[in-house]
Amino acid sequence: MEQNASFQNQGEQPENNMNDSNNMASLLEKEGLGIDFPSQGEIRNGTIASISQGQILVSVGTKSEGVISGKEFEAIPSTELATLSVGQEIPVYVVNPEDQNGTLVLSYVRAREEVGWQQAEEMLASKGSFHSKIIGFNKGGLIVPLGTLRGFVPASQIALSRRANISGDTPEQKWSKMVGMEVDVCVIEVDRERRRLILSERAASTETRETLKERVIDELKEGEIRSGHVTSLAEFGAFVNINGADGLVHLSEISWDRIQHPSEVLKVGQEIKVKVISIDRDKKRIGLSIRQLQDDPWSSQAAAFTVGQLVQGKITRLTKFGAFAQLEGDIEGLIHISELSEKRIEHPKEVLHEGDTVTLRVIKIDPANHRIGLSLRRVDSMAYAEMDWQALDEGDTPSDEQDETPAA
Repeated sequence: MEQNASFQNQGEQPENNMNDSNNMASLLEKEGLGIDFPSQGEIRNGTIASISQGQILVSVGTKSEGVISGKEFEAIPSTELATLSVGQEIPVYVVNPEDQNGTLVLSYVRAREEVGWQQAEEMLASKGSFHSKIIGFNKGGLIVPLGTLRGFVPASQIALSRRANISGDTPEQKWSKMVGMEVDVCVIEVDRERRRLILSERAASTETRETLKERVIDELKEGEIRSGHVTSLAEFGAFVNINGADGLVHLSEISWDRIQHPSEVLKVGQEIKVKVISIDRDKKRIGLSIRQLQDDPWSSQAAAFTVGQLVQGKITRLTKFGAFAQLEGDIEGLIHISELSEKRIEHPKEVLHEGDTVTLRVIKIDPANHRIGLSLRRVDSMAYAEMDWQALDEGDTPSDEQDETPAA
């Protein structure tokens, strides 16, 4: 019987011990001494207990404070470290629940980073936007922070209105002036493993290319001078973007010189100044000019000629309606077919050939249309005899024959 009692007592021992443990846990919980032990990788909110040289002690509800020290302390930016104070609540990341010395090792920077990734993932799922500031750039686009994370906005994801102001060839020239500007962006890609956070300003903007052009057209006024960027070149002219809206510089408005293609004087991406010369708000078209901002060389060249003057001209082109002659100073005049001969002719080639150098008389100067009218048949006209004698007295010798004429 005693032996059986002994066995019975031995079997009851564990049950009593278990009850004692449960009672102790209940007592601790009742007395407010329950300990919630942290696990590795967990993020908790803690209260700063002390800050000293090289370490921060943080209370996270365990028996003893956790510590932020070593490389985890050094990782805290000095500007941010200066803002921390005793009693302040901060997020901490559990690096090690208990190291070889029994210390709870924490990280402030990793906690902030983890919170950033969680926020980025939430924003990616919700497609929401957030307000931030451009803090840097690289060759492909802009750097925008999300918390402690550095997000990247590729050039293709920058808003149309901002892209319209991009100029230069190097990243410094393109992006540096945007640093410090405020921006609204959306998260469009999150990759923790590659530490890749891609943002988009375009996705956060309700501005479309069409609405942007309408806004610019409403603001523009004829006669204004604006800066823009050449976006494309065509046979008939160049398209220039002004604050997000494309306007056309017709081939005839690019240069005072005769050019065959815009590429002779312009290149895509070039920043230029243009004058607004027409606005069609119904068709949403903008007419621009480059040459009207330049001095008109024709005016100064034409100033050397007067109506009735004899000049030397080299025949450059023959057409059905007349012949073109290049005068001194690379200015060109037209000899209408009716001014080639006293006889009726069907084509200028009956009288002239390309390359001929002939004496001509100036019969008309039209500054508004950049035209000089010339005549071959009036060279010996008595109507200009007095003017010819006066020119001879003043030493004007328009032909080789007159060069040999002795002074009166």
